[in-house]
Amino acid sequence: MTINMIKDNIDSKIGDSVKVIYNGSRNKKEEYSGVIVETYNFIFIVKTDSQEKKSFSYHDVLTNVIEVTFDDKYV
Repeated sequence: MTINMIKDNIDSKIGDSVKVIYNGSRNKKEEYSGVIVETYNFIFIVKTDSQEKKSFSYHDVLTNVIEVTFDDKYV
């Protein structure tokens, strides 16, 4: 999978519910649920259920730093 394929897939999901799992250092995981509100050339923005806006990069999806799922389907 390439960054362009990931970007195109996420672009097509604007407005859809998403779950993002951030795999940080030392086995630290953070999980966010929300809606994709915007996409840009290198990042996409998720508005979480707690009304926060979080940005994530397509590169992090490619390198498995974050995992993105839509309706139980992994990107």
